[in-house]
Amino acid sequence: TRTQAIFKIQNEITNAFKEFFYKKGFLDMQPPCIIGSSSEGGTELFSVKYFEKDAYLAQSPQLYKQMIACSMEKTFMITPVWRAEKHNTTRHINEIRQMDIEVAFANQEVAMKYLEESVKYIIGEVIKKCKDELELLKITLKIPKSKYLSYDETVKLLKMKYGEDLSPEDERKLEKKFPDTIVFVYSWPLSLKPFYIMPKTLSKNEKLSSGFDAIYKGIEICSGGQRIHIPDLLTERLKANGLDPKDFKSYIDSFRYGAPSHSGWSLGLERMTQIICGLDNIKEATMFPRDRDRLTP
Repeated sequence: TRTQAIFKIQNEITNAFKEFFYKKGFLDMQPPCIIGSSSEGGTELFSVKYFEKDAYLAQSPQLYKQMIACSMEKTFMITPVWRAEKHNTTRHINEIRQMDIEVAFANQEVAMKYLEESVKYIIGEVIKKCKDELELLKITLKIPKSKYLSYDETVKLLKMKYGEDLSPEDERKLEKKFPDTIVFVYSWPLSLKPFYIMPKTLSKNEKLSSGFDAIYKGIEICSGGQRIHIPDLLTERLKANGLDPKDFKSYIDSFRYGAPSHSGWSLGLERMTQIICGLDNIKEATMFPRDRDRLTP
């Protein structure tokens, strides 16, 4: 059936993701799902009573995978995350699975290369091992090409206003201009990236970041970049984003004992499934979808 085909393909996506990174010498790590403070700042969190304390469901393994990068050079994880955002779109749900990597001694170029190679590998494996399922879904998959554009080039190309994020319409325009291509947009303004993304240089007036987004088939599939591993700079960036460094003490402290530069990214499993299977709605790529109206089955 159609549903079986979708989930067989999803199974191959996670299988190929693990296979690719095991071959590259990565270790599979498990971050916590119950956390004591926001991982990203700004994102709505689901709160949980944790004995006498307040806790939250993790909206990202971000802080933990960075802490792991201080002692483990190459790690990946597939983990559930929760976003308490009151979305009602075809591309958002409130509980998803994220496929994350973090690499020590690496800049954003290394992270982008890993993303490019792993996505091509995943799609290649789906083409090879899920022929019947793709046929049933009437999908013709091709291994994508790659295109790298700076944020400045993207603004000019799409006639955007500088300082704006890419809208869903902008993402679709990139697909029209570069069909069957993973488009990497890098060197974003710092103001559009989370507090943990490294500025492009350590100059006091640096306005650009070492962060990137990747767009494939008109949808953003991934964001990532080089992280800040310098405690004072991290404290400064937290304050600049209206966050209290006290809430992030254990995270900042983990970089005080000589942390390497490190980079990484995260890729949504359901969104990747939606794109590969050509589905109109991300809920079709989720066995038991959780949205603002649905808590059962």
